[in-house]
Amino acid sequence: MPIGSVGVVGSGQMGNGIAQVSACSGLDVIMVDVNQDFLDRGMKTIEGSLGRLVSKDMMTEEEASSSFSRIQTSVGLSQLSNCDLVVEAIPEIPELKFSTFSELDEICSPKAILASNTSSISINEIASHTSRPERIIGMHFMNPVPIMKLVEVIKGSQTSDEVTAEVVSAAESMGKIPLSCNDSPGFVSNRILMPMINEAILALEEGVAEPESIDGIMKLGMNHPIGPLALADLIGLDTVLHIMGVLRDGLGDDKYKPAQLLSDMVAKGTLGRKTGSGFYDY
Repeated sequence: MPIGSVGVVGSGQMGNGIAQVSACSGLDVIMVDVNQDFLDRGMKTIEGSLGRLVSKDMMTEEEASSSFSRIQTSVGLSQLSNCDLVVEAIPEIPELKFSTFSELDEICSPKAILASNTSSISINEIASHTSRPERIIGMHFMNPVPIMKLVEVIKGSQTSDEVTAEVVSAAESMGKIPLSCNDSPGFVSNRILMPMINEAILALEEGVAEPESIDGIMKLGMNHPIGPLALADLIGLDTVLHIMGVLRDGLGDDKYKPAQLLSDMVAKGTLGRKTGSGFYDY
């Protein structure tokens, strides 16, 4: 079944980006959230993002206007009943994810594919809260969604090959490069990335080097576009701590124990860019 319509749950940074790339690929989009203010803010972000693409000659004004017009908004999940694909992009709170998927399972057509943009929560666990585990999958977009090419496609143990193929095709139509993996703590991206960030924090904690040197060495020596400490600030130190906990609990290995400095900074509310201060000041 070709995917012609997409529902996006959540209009924040990830949700509005997913709505934008879906609409730009010609799909009809319904973006939903818990209140209209969030939706208005998300639509304003999309409008600004499309405007920047026009200013850089990456699309025409007509294409931008047409894409924007394909996005509808609604408060609550009820309007997603006819969507072929629904992508959830809400906060990384397991119980919130589970309850949302249970509700989507009741609202959406039995043929609809339900995908999560989760960066760490088990697809199998999410699927267990629905009656359609074969139609549950992970679509982990990277931030910022309109720019980053990767979609990490996470297959649950019961996800059908047909559903995986349809999601891969949909991601490609959005101009993305979908790469698949099986459900496992942290998947591939965060299983590798978060321990690297944690190791950089340990190096700082142990006085090996200052933040500028740690980040500079990784950028200049390893050709990374951004250093691990600056990246941690961008992601949010609370998110880094949460995913390290997922890795430690899920894989049962203390090598994933978060650095004490990371735990202390999160406890103080020093979370990076979103609080104005982390390993750097913003």
